[in-house]
Amino acid sequence: MAGQQEPVIWLRPEQAPVGRPAERSRAEITAAAVELADREGLDAVSMRRLAATLGTGAASLYRYVATRDDLLDLMIDSTAGEYHLPAPTGDWQADLLEIAHQARRIMRRHPWLPILVVTRPTLGPHGIDLLEHLLDVLADHPAEPAHKLEAFAVLNALTALFVQNELAASDPGAQRQSSYLRHAATTGTHPRIAAMLAATQPEHTSHDRFATVLTRALTGVLG
Repeated sequence: MAGQQEPVIWLRPEQAPVGRPAERSRAEITAAAVELADREGLDAVSMRRLAATLGTGAASLYRYVATRDDLLDLMIDSTAGEYHLPAPTGDWQADLLEIAHQARRIMRRHPWLPILVVTRPTLGPHGIDLLEHLLDVLADHPAEPAHKLEAFAVLNALTALFVQNELAASDPGAQRQSSYLRHAATTGTHPRIAAMLAATQPEHTSHDRFATVLTRALTGVLG
């Protein structure tokens, strides 16, 4: 039918229905793409470059993955398979923070992932498992189902933004901006900024800030 959207890649056959028998699997292609992105960044991931990595021709990859967007979706969902999802403890805040801490570690292992989490949220089989786990954690929480879905989105987005800031902190540009902010605080013309910096507790680790900010956000969303 004209204008009908292509189904998500997980609802399509593993391989194009015509052509030679399959020599690769989606899982193998996805793992190679993730490894390439981890090593050289997301911009390095192209069908041509991936084909070279796998020792095949770019045209052959299109038998398994129709577009680069499909490949990105597969890569995003594959990282959701890295979670360990134990049974809920009954403490929803602690359980959600455990999910978030795992998400933070996963995103730091894959520095290309945070921007994709923010710009193209994707739910494949592993992501569906993660959402089911979060809803299981919140099964006895009185919040509306829509608010629980919002909590899932907030957890992912805030974690991604936090990791992006962490990764950017070592960039020389970020260090220059921090130096300029401290300089501005000493001029006497921005007393509130000076007070804020003076009140910042250096002993508060990023781990503490992450947990505190996320807990506030999730509590606000869930009510």
